[in-house]
Amino acid sequence: MVSGILKKLFGTNNEREIKRLWPLVGRINSLEPQIAALADSQLKDKTAEFKKRLELGETLDDVLPEAFAVVREVSKRTLKMRHFDVQLLGGIALHEGKIAEMKTGEGKTLVATLPVYLNALEGRGVHIVTVNDYLARRDAHWMSPIYNFLSLSVGVILHGLTDEQRQASYNSDITYGTNNEFGFDYLRDNMKYDITQYVQRELNYAIVDEVDSILIDEARTPLIISGPSEESTDKYYKIDKIVPKLQKDTDYTIDEKAKTVILTDEGNIKAEKLLGAGNLYDPANIELVHHVLQGLKAHTLFKRDVDYILKDGEVIIVDEFTGRLMPGRRWSDGLHQAVEAKEGVKIESENQTLATITFQNYFRMYNKLAGMTGTADTEAEEFGKIYNLDVLVMPTNKPMIRADNPDMIYKTEKGKFNAVTREIEELHKKGQPVLVGTISIEKSEVLSHLLKKKGIPHSVLNAKYHDKEAEIIAQAGRNKAVTIATNMAGRGTDIVLGGNIEGLARELLIDRKDYSEEDYRQAFLKAEKICLEDKEKVVNAGGLHILGTERHEARRIDNQLRGRSGRQGDPGSSRFYLSLEDDLMRVFGSDRIAGIMNRLGMDEDMPIENKLVSRAIENAQKRVEAHNFDIRKHLLEYDDVMNKQRVEIYSFRREILQGEELKDRIFSMIEDAVDELLSIYCPDGKHPEEWDMKGLRDAAYGIFSITYSSTPKSIEEAEESLMSAIKEAYDKKEADIGSDMTRYIEKMIMLQVVDTQWKDHLLGMDHLKEGIGLRGYGQRDPLTEYKKEAFDVFAEMTDRISIEVLSRLFKIQVKKEEGLKEIPKKQKLNYNMTGSPEGQQTVHKGKKVGRNDPCPCRSGKKYKKCCGVNA
Repeated sequence: MVSGILKKLFGTNNEREIKRLWPLVGRINSLEPQIAALADSQLKDKTAEFKKRLELGETLDDVLPEAFAVVREVSKRTLKMRHFDVQLLGGIALHEGKIAEMKTGEGKTLVATLPVYLNALEGRGVHIVTVNDYLARRDAHWMSPIYNFLSLSVGVILHGLTDEQRQASYNSDITYGTNNEFGFDYLRDNMKYDITQYVQRELNYAIVDEVDSILIDEARTPLIISGPSEESTDKYYKIDKIVPKLQKDTDYTIDEKAKTVILTDEGNIKAEKLLGAGNLYDPANIELVHHVLQGLKAHTLFKRDVDYILKDGEVIIVDEFTGRLMPGRRWSDGLHQAVEAKEGVKIESENQTLATITFQNYFRMYNKLAGMTGTADTEAEEFGKIYNLDVLVMPTNKPMIRADNPDMIYKTEKGKFNAVTREIEELHKKGQPVLVGTISIEKSEVLSHLLKKKGIPHSVLNAKYHDKEAEIIAQAGRNKAVTIATNMAGRGTDIVLGGNIEGLARELLIDRKDYSEEDYRQAFLKAEKICLEDKEKVVNAGGLHILGTERHEARRIDNQLRGRSGRQGDPGSSRFYLSLEDDLMRVFGSDRIAGIMNRLGMDEDMPIENKLVSRAIENAQKRVEAHNFDIRKHLLEYDDVMNKQRVEIYSFRREILQGEELKDRIFSMIEDAVDELLSIYCPDGKHPEEWDMKGLRDAAYGIFSITYSSTPKSIEEAEESLMSAIKEAYDKKEADIGSDMTRYIEKMIMLQVVDTQWKDHLLGMDHLKEGIGLRGYGQRDPLTEYKKEAFDVFAEMTDRISIEVLSRLFKIQVKKEEGLKEIPKKQKLNYNMTGSPEGQQTVHKGKKVGRNDPCPCRSGKKYKKCCGVNA
């Protein structure tokens, strides 16, 4: 109550922020007459002028008003579109590194041109991230006239490009691409053996389109690059045969909320008999239990045409949030193979992870991040806590007049679909266009079948036909149009009342292979006339009607569907039809409503329409959202540990690739290895006669391939003689094969060892994460335990890297061939500093202290045993 009074007195935080930005919009508007008076050539020269001003010390904020005014003017001249004031507001919010929530149809694609141009002036690259290749290609093509006019280059990252093409796109001032492509390019770069082949440069500034879809919906799915493992696929066929013999509730139980399956005691005994494998929980069978549970999951929780489809003998995952197909993506931990066995298609071999990162950690690496979407406010807390991003809700250009009706709830799914069909039939007769939202391919096909029976013409837009989706959705606002669509999130195409003129013009010319510009102009004029007549009819009929056939777990997705109607002040309406058999209602508590319906003796065709019930459903959605947020937060806490290790390993790889002189690093490894050997075989507390000299000689031969024959009298003498023997052996090897070849071999061996050890480390960390939850039973915090263990495992891995690198280097034999060309010396690479020129200072380095030199603190000890112990 108190917060409500304070909001009335002082306004919400959002209102105060918008109020702060309006004066800046006023300044941009005041420059419009002056900029409009410039000739094209003078406008083009503005880019060079702005860059010069930035070099002389001005900031991006200083040039913002004029830069935005220039972009607006260029847009008017090239695209015939002028940015509205609310679009300028959105542009400022994006430049400040915030999320701009803008309703559908408010022109987000055009808004992005403002901060993109401004930030591209620094020459450090700007990335615009979209949800699919189609939108990346479309937006880049659509907006590039503005950037090209202002002498900025535009690149697009699409699936299937070569490294050279990717490099060129990333080196452009502005780069469009999908979140998957950006993330995978980062991982692929960090697996390369030559730094000149890296495609990405500094991650400077990114604007994420449909930011809620990418940073929240997809945040639970890490990006993984994997290679085939040695595992056999026979076990999947074997387990798939026994799964149908297990009975639900008797042999296993299903938890739909947590999406897990658990074997009962009876189920364990039955599975042991069927598999003939003895005790399932014997350590030797631990993987077998895992695969039995995955087989049960595949049969009970994963449904064809809902979670995946079969196409050309392959199981292709369907994105639960966007309804899109995701070819190339596979479920991990043997789940994909279990689904393949269930469907009787060829089982692909299991893969081992080579590199992985979550979207959360990838996007947090950017110096500045911003986003735009139609629905972000419901997830503002998550954006704030995880990405440190504030959400600003932008006012609409014209008032919203869409009528959102209360939900209609039916007892059964059959009753619900009958009512949906009746309403579509009535609206179709009236001439009002209808967009029907379903949450799975299966449901969209059920509804399509019912409409065919009634003889109602309609288009189906789901993952099976998404090649034509832009054309279908563009015409969904025409008179009498009925469009059935799986989840609308991330579709990115506006629905214009009366239809899309350009799309209709192309449709009119579909039978003609070659047509002239004049033919297109005539078709365009004809299409324009049809669309304007249609628009009048549609507006009179009440605009586009949104008909949702089920509530989604996230309110955002429902709002996204609703937001398709009522764009730019158009009339429109929406209503959701639900049944007690829907997943959300069934899993998250519809018992009370079902009880009321039964007591009142309501039949399946009689609905409940009540705001209280709609509110109860919204509360259920809030609970699910909070539950999913906890899952994502929990995942991130664990992934943060991995992320620190990933950054460490990748920066180490980069140093190796950049390093001209790796010899110093090798000798540092040798010194550490010698220290370790002496601490084991010649410990401080023992007399030289008690030292294990045989063990030391064997170890020295095992690692360095040298025959060490000295009999030292002190630890210093032992260290000196051993180092001398190793150095002599290394210098001899270098003299034999040449200095350049030695440097090349050092680099290659270090990279190979790091990659192999990192791959094994990722597998070990996966196993650690799986079992760490059990520590909770011992009253220990699993996350703290995971951090400790992860640190120890990482330290062990770095030790193994050193020993293996040395072992390989000293054992390697290089076969000399006649005419072997000398390896050319690689040219030194220059890297741009990210700081401002005036902030750089000259650093005077003193003489480097060697590890065996006396410590500068004058303690009398060696540096490595004193102040350099952690160096």
